[in-house]
Amino acid sequence: NGKVGTMENILTYKGHPLMRSGDVIYYGSLENKYVIVIKVLESKDMNDLKTATKLTIELQLNDTDISEMDRVKKSASRTSLYEAMDIANIWLNKALK
Repeated sequence: NGKVGTMENILTYKGHPLMRSGDVIYYGSLENKYVIVIKVLESKDMNDLKTATKLTIELQLNDTDISEMDRVKKSASRTSLYEAMDIANIWLNKALK
């Protein structure tokens, strides 16, 4: 299912939870071994809508006992949220198999 939906009032994308805190988007369940962290680094107003224009995507181990640097297993940069979510979904599904 390629749609954004809700699961008990939690936003989901392609079956995984999607949460936002400021300019950081968390994709995946905090109970799983891995989670995706997307950081919006730059955005601009387009037709009265704030649109992300520079993002980083990181596949991270979901373990707060190790440093943030050591948690990052993959990273990439993209210029649209659509592209970032596409990569995030692929990486997360592969990591959780």
